[in-house]
Amino acid sequence: MKSIEKLFIGLLLLIGMTSFAHAQINLDITKKAEGGIPIAIAPFSGGAPEDFAGIIAADLQHTGKIMPQPPQAPADYSVVGQASPGGSRGYIVQFQLKDAQGGQLLNLSFDVPANQLRPVAHRISDLIYEKLTGEKGLAGTRIAFIAGGGGSWYLAVADVDGQNPQVILRSGQPIMSPAWSPDGSKLAYVSFEGRRPQIIVQDVYSGARRVVSAAPGINGAPSWSPDGQRLAFTLSKDGNPEIYALGLGSQSPVRLTSNGAIDTEPVWLPDGSIVFTSDRGGSPQLYRIGSGGGAAQRLTFEGDYNARPAVSPDGRYIAMMHRRGGRFHIAVLDLQARQFRVLTPGGTDESPSFAPNGKMIIYSNGQRLKAVSLDGANQQDVVLRGVARDPAWAPYSR
Repeated sequence: MKSIEKLFIGLLLLIGMTSFAHAQINLDITKKAEGGIPIAIAPFSGGAPEDFAGIIAADLQHTGKIMPQPPQAPADYSVVGQASPGGSRGYIVQFQLKDAQGGQLLNLSFDVPANQLRPVAHRISDLIYEKLTGEKGLAGTRIAFIAGGGGSWYLAVADVDGQNPQVILRSGQPIMSPAWSPDGSKLAYVSFEGRRPQIIVQDVYSGARRVVSAAPGINGAPSWSPDGQRLAFTLSKDGNPEIYALGLGSQSPVRLTSNGAIDTEPVWLPDGSIVFTSDRGGSPQLYRIGSGGGAAQRLTFEGDYNARPAVSPDGRYIAMMHRRGGRFHIAVLDLQARQFRVLTPGGTDESPSFAPNGKMIIYSNGQRLKAVSLDGANQQDVVLRGVARDPAWAPYSR
């Protein structure tokens, strides 16, 4: 078997079958970057069970752009607030963001059910971050990932800080390649239930599942179109791995590539075109085709191996697995500036996925999840008890 086949078919059929050692769904992000805008955050008064100041401080520190300080420390900005019992067993949460001269930048209040205090703390973090940087925050977002152990595999969803984990699917067979629908309500993924690969779409909230492809051979690497109406994926039902697209109201996938090489791992760009991995040039590289197929344009030329593409929400950047010196790194290609940048120190890095604001990329090193900023300056560990792979960062809630 050719080495490229070992890569792609191995990724689809073998990597997912590797045993995960006693994994637990329990994440904790440890930030490594230093510096940022100093902000003093005072403990919230009112006696709410959640540590609002601690949650907000942790969220802002993880951004790499804001540096929380003790309440009395000199800082460019300060946050004060309270969370007091309100009606119907809920809480009234209020906070203020001020500058060093005492000028009020934010003054907001929320009527919050008791079980929604932590999400509101994340919301406050994102409001502060956006006010100070002009960028949308990530504290209120979620990630999906694959974990497992003891003969059981798990598709799980958690807050980006690792809290509130929920198991979406348990299976005695491998699960891989989760992909969020554009509205964040569904996940498409590959399941080996019945000991054969099939592509499934599952509603995250109701749990309702639908098999969208169970063709003979490979069914792999699903990706949603920007409008959420189609899926692109890899099938080998005609004898060779090729890219297909399926309208979710249809039963017949349309073949988009026709080449003697292996074509796999499609992802959509905002304009409807598709980036995919192929060895048609002799080594794994990234190519681009139109929404209806046609001639492929090669995108990557750095090194002898670029695969597993992920597209930024604005379509400007493509993240990927990149090999150099025998090590796998996460790299990014700026399609506008035609610049290629390696972001991680490397080793066994794989499966990049962009944050919904396009500023961070989450990935796996084969054992645990990590995150890196688009410029490579902010490196984070997503630490959990066990092994996690195939992360997918959810879009913003609509």
